Amino acid sequence: MALRDLLKVSLVLLVVTLVSPAIADEAAQEAYVPKAPLKKLDLQDGDSFVFLGDSITHQCLYTQYVEDFFYQRMPHIRLKFHNSGVGGARAWDALARFDEDVAAYKPKYVSILLGMNDGTYQSFDQATFDAYHRDMTTVVEKIVAAGATPLLMTPTMYDSRASRMFPRKGRTYSDGLLTQYNAVLTYYGTWLRGVATENGYGFVDMWGPLNNLTIAARKTDPSFTIIRDAIHPDAPGQAVMAVAMIDDLGLKAPLSNIRLQLYGKDGPTATSTGGAVSDLKRTENGIEFTWLAKGLPWVLPEEAAVGVNLTKLGHKNSREGFEAHGLAPGRYELSIDGIVVGTFGSEQLSRHVELQANDKTPQYQQALKVAHLNRDRNSGPVKNLRNEWRRFQSYARAKRDAQTDDAREKVAQAEKQLEGLPERVAGHAAEAEKIEDQIFEVNQPVARKYVLTRVVAPAKKSDAN
Repeated sequence: MALRDLLKVSLVLLVVTLVSPAIADEAAQEAYVPKAPLKKLDLQDGDSFVFLGDSITHQCLYTQYVEDFFYQRMPHIRLKFHNSGVGGARAWDALARFDEDVAAYKPKYVSILLGMNDGTYQSFDQATFDAYHRDMTTVVEKIVAAGATPLLMTPTMYDSRASRMFPRKGRTYSDGLLTQYNAVLTYYGTWLRGVATENGYGFVDMWGPLNNLTIAARKTDPSFTIIRDAIHPDAPGQAVMAVAMIDDLGLKAPLSNIRLQLYGKDGPTATSTGGAVSDLKRTENGIEFTWLAKGLPWVLPEEAAVGVNLTKLGHKNSREGFEAHGLAPGRYELSIDGIVVGTFGSEQLSRHVELQANDKTPQYQQALKVAHLNRDRNSGPVKNLRNEWRRFQSYARAKRDAQTDDAREKVAQAEKQLEGLPERVAGHAAEAEKIEDQIFEVNQPVARKYVLTRVVAPAKKSDAN
């Protein structure tokens, strides 16, 4: 080879040597494609949704309120809800019952609320977190393998102030529990946020809203709490959790809006969202029309009222607006199906009024019946079903930990108590479905007759004198 050719080859090799690391880095960067976290649930008629969790899910409250949202706001679809919460559960326990209590329901989405027990109610411990990390990672992998999308949710708040105000008899509270455990749960939740965003799963921040609303309320009432036992949110706190799910899973939206224009070249007109206006006509003192909505307002049972108010649930998540323009000055009475629901000034009506929280409206009362039926469903057969799985959890743990003959004998006794478990579970599920059938008889929107009538005209100047 000529010297000139040899120099050319050497130069090429030098360039390749210098450039190849950069090429490799660029290739590596191109290979990484970041994923967007789940933006919005896509649920169709017949889809299955599983709530996987511990005792906070076993309470059958936030799960119930999320179900209410779908029953009331989306009555045209019927989803298959399954509560898979068991008191005291850690991620390991969820794995022990996963095939029969989660995968068997062929879910499209599985929400996961685990971590409160996994942290073991103490200061941060690396080995404890490593066990949670390992088992939660496996839970997520099994959900994906089952063809479902995981919805990771942060552990909820540990309210150390409540534990100080209402100490439980016979329970001792370590300094780590009182001063650090809420921060431990934050760490666990932050890790989950990273897992969800990195892999394109759904994510719900439960910890933030509970803490933020509590801090805000304590500025005027230092003893305020919505978690009286420090661990399990009360009904108002569970309403906060339900709102967090609806918000973070992309379902937040107004219910409807009706906008009337009384005067125009073609007479009164109406524009609307979330339903249809028909038979619109002026009357001697106002206007009337028929309204058929696509859904009902999101209404929760009375015991959740504090949480509904704290989150402004109706205004932010279920606004039912009504406005009328071109009214003669004065005050107007609004009746729906012959029931007077309020009196409003013409200027107020031209801006808009909101009806979703008005308990006089027929649609509110209809939605409340749905909420009461679902409360019966959850406090009865759904909770009974979950109690069956609590027995299984005790058995599974005993079997895992049995090291002596006495312990193995207790496992055998526990196993006998599980005889007939599938049949009992099926029976409770059937009872729950019967109540759900009633819900879908009650929750269908019906045409409502709206009548707006002027009842008070502006005072004349001569009258004022």
